[in-house]
Amino acid sequence: MESFDKHTLDKQVLIFKALAHPTRLWIIRQLREKDYCVHEFVQMVGDDFSTVSKHLHVLKEAHLVSIAKKGTTVYYRLTHPCILSVLGCIEDEL
Repeated sequence: MESFDKHTLDKQVLIFKALAHPTRLWIIRQLREKDYCVHEFVQMVGDDFSTVSKHLHVLKEAHLVSIAKKGTTVYYRLTHPCILSVLGCIEDEL
């Protein structure tokens, strides 16, 4: 039996909490294709800028996305593409 590592488990819980919203799951799926800026997500999702920004902030706090600035535009990219395998595994069982 492995030892109880609360620190590691807390980090994993943060990731799963970040994924626990349909818009954030959708954003993660989109980022497998390319990097996107907030404005692109706003147009695709149809939510307002602040709502999409909050979703991206949650994903960033969970270290699922990172940012890259190009001029004045901030682009978001997936930091752990392996999460797509987890999502794919779950989808296969639905």
